[in-house]
Amino acid sequence: MQKYNYIITGTGASGLMLAYHLALDSFFDEKQILLIDKEIKNTNDRTWCFWEQDAGIWDTIVSKKWDKIYFGSSAFSSQIDISPYHYKLIRSKDFYSFILEILKEKSNITIKQEKIISLNDKRNIVKVETDQKVYLADKVFNSVIQSLDYKNQKIYPVLNQHFVGWFVKTSEPFFDSNTATFMDFEIAQKGNTRFMYVLPISETEALFEYTLFSENLLGEHEYEDEITKYLKEKGIISYEITEKEKGCIPMTCYNFEKHNSKNIMHIGTAGGWTKPSTGFTFNLTSKKVQELIKFLKSNTELSKFGKKTKFWYYDLLFIDLLHQQNHIGASLFSRLFQKNRGTNILKFLDEETTLLEDVKITTSLPARKFLKMVWNRIF
Repeated sequence: MQKYNYIITGTGASGLMLAYHLALDSFFDEKQILLIDKEIKNTNDRTWCFWEQDAGIWDTIVSKKWDKIYFGSSAFSSQIDISPYHYKLIRSKDFYSFILEILKEKSNITIKQEKIISLNDKRNIVKVETDQKVYLADKVFNSVIQSLDYKNQKIYPVLNQHFVGWFVKTSEPFFDSNTATFMDFEIAQKGNTRFMYVLPISETEALFEYTLFSENLLGEHEYEDEITKYLKEKGIISYEITEKEKGCIPMTCYNFEKHNSKNIMHIGTAGGWTKPSTGFTFNLTSKKVQELIKFLKSNTELSKFGKKTKFWYYDLLFIDLLHQQNHIGASLFSRLFQKNRGTNILKFLDEETTLLEDVKITTSLPARKFLKMVWNRIF
């Protein structure tokens, strides 16, 4: 059985981010590293967006950025200048190609196309079984959800951020390419939290995503019917669909970290690195990976990485409320954007606000509803 220092299972965003930072840091040059995934990542299977100030480590593959966002609802609508933040878009194909090219140059990194069957921490070594072989490793970083416990438990509600997106191209200039539609709730809510997310790539091309924060998924035609209806209402009649994408991201405060062990760490969505209240994963994962790189230089027990912050408790109450009253999402987000500066909201969602700033944002939401969630959690 082949033995490695580190094995990374899954080559999505978190797995490749970790491999990328390991490859760039000379501290890990002597470590033998294996990446395993059942698929070769080489297509535009998803779009990642995030916000940050100034230049960032992914700027070479950012294909579009905006300095303004639009929030829309029947209660409040506004075009918001988010400076000094930039809202940035990365296509997955560019991300995969960029990192995989770097990894190919590293003699200590191997990539194999196999399906993960099981992971077993033997205390002094980890046994990784695939559909083709068995490997051994000192440490394993897993980004593939191995357990459905998070769905079956009742302590922490599970919503889903689920969506279908169309890349639409028009023959005539139609879109304001300087403004991204962050959330447009001016669509039928149908008892859920539903909004349209629009990213104009140019004046003639944009991504339209029909998105829900809810428990149950829809039939694919339902998403597409709503996109068609939205386009028609916006006066977009003649267009070409150049690409499609879809996804489902769990939104929950379930303790994914409890599945970590001394030598196995779950990362990305599988490790609970998704922001529960929004489903945002890319930027938080990027930050977590950089923290993990520092951690690995001085620690050997992976279960000691990470800890709960005040933001976990904010998210817990928000998901509790949205799970019980899924229809009020539009009003909650409307109050949030109406009563706070857009840049402060982004800072809060990035988990970088001070306690005083937290108070300003949290008190802009309906206090009685959230106090009831606190009461339910305590008793």
